Amino acid sequence: MPKASELKKGNVVEINDHRYIVRHIDVRSPTSRGANTLYKVRFSLLPGGGKYEETFTGDQVLKEVSLVRRQVSYLYREDDLFTFMDIEDYSQYSLNGDAIETQLPYLQDGMEGITALLVDGQILTIELPNTLVFEIVECVPGMQAASATGRTKPAKLNNGLEVQVPEYMKTGEKVKINTETGKFVSRV
Repeated sequence: MPKASELKKGNVVEINDHRYIVRHIDVRSPTSRGANTLYKVRFSLLPGGGKYEETFTGDQVLKEVSLVRRQVSYLYREDDLFTFMDIEDYSQYSLNGDAIETQLPYLQDGMEGITALLVDGQILTIELPNTLVFEIVECVPGMQAASATGRTKPAKLNNGLEVQVPEYMKTGEKVKINTETGKFVSRV
């Protein structure tokens, strides 16, 4: 069982009979002597994705959930069920769209590099790669003189997302997008 000071992003813990995945940890060291370092942890409920925040001291113990991480690929969508296939043993797992609501805009047919989190053979959620590559399908024309400025413009990607990209980008170019923030990272 990990202490709060040992938690890392992606750990799954059980609090009040609910499973949560660690999304963000904010460490605060009080300035007064003898005060404990505080760990403000932001969780997401599994499955479902509801948000939960709690502050712990470094020596508080949390109950860790034993889970298995498996590499899967995205197969297809049927109504609100999304089906993934294990790359090693070809078993299939289905998830409700509510459980992966924040990842839905990034899913593409046949997509690989996805990690499924399983507990007792049941899929709880998926983790996408940190960055994915998409093509710009619509944006205002690029400006040649704009390469030295930090200004941005909206661009629509082939997955339907609209993100801010540098002014010099053109339709047809490929861009790398951060799947956690939904922001432009670089040109490919």
